[in-house]
Amino acid sequence: QVQLVESGGASVQAGGSLRLSCAASGPTFSGCMSWFRQAAGKEREEVARVATRTGVARFSDSVKGRFRIRQDKSKNTVDLQMDSLKPEDTAMYSCAAADNLCSYVAFGDIGGFRYWGQGTQVTVSS
Repeated sequence: QVQLVESGGASVQAGGSLRLSCAASGPTFSGCMSWFRQAAGKEREEVARVATRTGVARFSDSVKGRFRIRQDKSKNTVDLQMDSLKPEDTAMYSCAAADNLCSYVAFGDIGGFRYWGQGTQVTVSS
């Protein structure tokens, strides 16, 4: 069973940066890793994913150009670097992992991810 633990959430001012980290433990994992977020009163949305085998990444339109995702296979971590943060980025950010390759999991498909972390809160003030 893959276990995911997020860290790095904090309160920052608009325009600032944060780096979230997701540490994976358990059996060797080679599927799809993703970051989702859920703002108060809104649905959970996928913001970034990386194919662990190839390193190919994909981002939602709302964060493209501002967020980066990077995996460190030696540490079994997937980081989300968030720059130029906006108040609308305020949300609980969760790491998720799918057994399948990213190409088999539709972007935004919550049900495609089997493993989830507890989440880490990001608050961006104006």
